[in-house]
Amino acid sequence: MKIGELASRTGLAASRIRFYEASGLIGAQRQANGYRRYPEQAVQTLGIISCAQQAGFSLEEIRHLLPDANAAGWAHDQLLGSLQRKVSEIEVMQQRLAQNKAQLLGIIASIESKPEGMACAENAERVMAQLRGA
Repeated sequence: MKIGELASRTGLAASRIRFYEASGLIGAQRQANGYRRYPEQAVQTLGIISCAQQAGFSLEEIRHLLPDANAAGWAHDQLLGSLQRKVSEIEVMQQRLAQNKAQLLGIIASIESKPEGMACAENAERVMAQLRGA
């Protein structure tokens, strides 16, 4: 199929498809007229790439997830290990985000608990002193 049809079927811009091709994630054959011809498998591969990027995989990580063009198919153990590592990375990130959220909520509470009649600048100094542990 031509790039326009592939773009239409995947919802990706033609420029994005050309980028993935230049990155070696998908392949196309050049016709005599210079047009690219993509195999039917490109639709599924682009879907996998899009999902993997949304899950936080880098293009290099995705390259290792995709089956080798010369191989018979997916490397099951490698794919499973990569997915499990990504889940672990996400869990660490979630913990860090939860800590950041708790810290920000504490700062908000400090700001909101401004003593009656205290000027904003003075309250800011009070909150900053609390953050410094003074």
